[in-house]
Amino acid sequence: MAKTLIEIKQGLECQIGNKLRLRANGGRRKTIERCGILAETYPSVFIVELDQDENAFERVSYSYADVLTETVELSFLEEAAIALKQ
Repeated sequence: MAKTLIEIKQGLECQIGNKLRLRANGGRRKTIERCGILAETYPSVFIVELDQDENAFERVSYSYADVLTETVELSFLEEAAIALKQ
């Protein structure tokens, strides 16, 4: 993954509108997994619109620092589909 916050932000800006799987540390040995679409990026946070079938929330936001410290892991589903075709 990218090593700076700016690289993380730039990488996510290219993925706006793509479907992703989000894995976040929920504390006390809990891991939260959610699916959604990367909706927007802002100077210090990004917004994910969640699938309504699986989640009670509509949107969640995380900081780029969460990705840098690996508190949040993102995997874009489009990349997985492309890798399977090759």
